[in-house]
Amino acid sequence: MVIAVRGAITVENTRDSIMDGTRLMLREILAENELDLEQIIAVTFTCTSDLDAVYPAVVAREIGLTSASLMCMQEMQVVGGMPKCVRVQVLANATVAQDNVRHVYLREARTLRPDLFDM
Repeated sequence: MVIAVRGAITVENTRDSIMDGTRLMLREILAENELDLEQIIAVTFTCTSDLDAVYPAVVAREIGLTSASLMCMQEMQVVGGMPKCVRVQVLANATVAQDNVRHVYLREARTLRPDLFDM
């Protein structure tokens, strides 16, 4: 079955910060959901308009996601929205039910999903 895993992380607008944050987020998603790279079908990244130093998909290719479809887009701008945020949706073949997927929200992005965390 195909599952969708969401994640987000806040970063600074530097190549190193975006790359390091994206790498951390993807590794956490893989570990928390016990996914192998071969199970990943597609990854969609969005970045807020204040992040333009590098495409987050560069990290996905570096960690070995060479067969999955990758897309980078700009996040919709909403008044009062979270700045400096990389978001991701990972589609993967897995045996776990969607209800048991562990979404990964790191740093200030945790506030995007208070239902997942004790805040």
